[in-house]
Amino acid sequence: MSVNTIRAPRIVVLGSINMDLVVRCQDLPVAGQTILAESSREFCGGKGANQAVAAALAGGEVSMIGAVGGDAFADRLIDNLKMRNVNCDAVWRCEDQASGLAVIAVDSRGQNSIMVVPGANSAVTPERVRAVDSIIQAANCLMVQLEIPLESVLEGIRIARSHGVQVILDPAPAPTDFPKTLLEVDLICPNETEATALTKLPVTTTEEAQAAAIRLHAMGAKNVAITMGAHGTLLYCDGQATVVPAFGVDAIDTTAAGDAFAGALAVRWAQCGELRDAVLFANSAGAIAASRSGAQDSIATHEEILKFGKLIR
Repeated sequence: MSVNTIRAPRIVVLGSINMDLVVRCQDLPVAGQTILAESSREFCGGKGANQAVAAALAGGEVSMIGAVGGDAFADRLIDNLKMRNVNCDAVWRCEDQASGLAVIAVDSRGQNSIMVVPGANSAVTPERVRAVDSIIQAANCLMVQLEIPLESVLEGIRIARSHGVQVILDPAPAPTDFPKTLLEVDLICPNETEATALTKLPVTTTEEAQAAAIRLHAMGAKNVAITMGAHGTLLYCDGQATVVPAFGVDAIDTTAAGDAFAGALAVRWAQCGELRDAVLFANSAGAIAASRSGAQDSIATHEEILKFGKLIR
């Protein structure tokens, strides 16, 4: 079935909005080490905002639920989302707080280290989520991550489940302690490190990833997609584990690769209903993002994803 003949799915993203300060260096510093970096740039980011942009560029009709501060970054962050066709009616301005900030170091191999200051993201309370529950109810899919208060994520999941709205959880940053209801979602998509944190199982091989996926399913997730970089994505669906192959690229900056993956996956899954097809589409989106610099600036459009992955429309 051609995805172009299907109405754009309604995707709601409940999550963080940050300004990213990206510092490029030859090697990431170790504890106690001072290094000279090569350059620095500011990018609009935050896992929630990144995934909203990714879903919009992949063909979704996207609304963002989140908050910005009362600082100079706020207008830039909101204008950037609007420019990329993300509805911001449910983005609050918290004048007494700073907008979220992420300091990201990226080395010459494209690997990164990230420190996040939540700022106004902490003001996304359960009460504010309930105030916009009609937006969630009208969605085909709710996407959540863990850069806003956990109780607010749980409230979003509760609202979505009560109205039959599909929920995708990107469990980043991975929690060390969490209620069982957090994982009671239609799809969880951790990377290897996050899967290990959630299951306490090693995830370094395909076989280990399968064991972790089965554990996550037993913990409540209906479907599981563990991203493993160049090794592809371990998909656990309908009691079967499958490795969906990756697309080979020279990684420049992996900062938003996971967010590009999640946003593209949500749109394609809502469009075609086939999870393996959606993961293949998402792998293409993630590979493109890893081959480009920045967060939202690295995210590909629907046409670019199809062309890169040589996917059937």
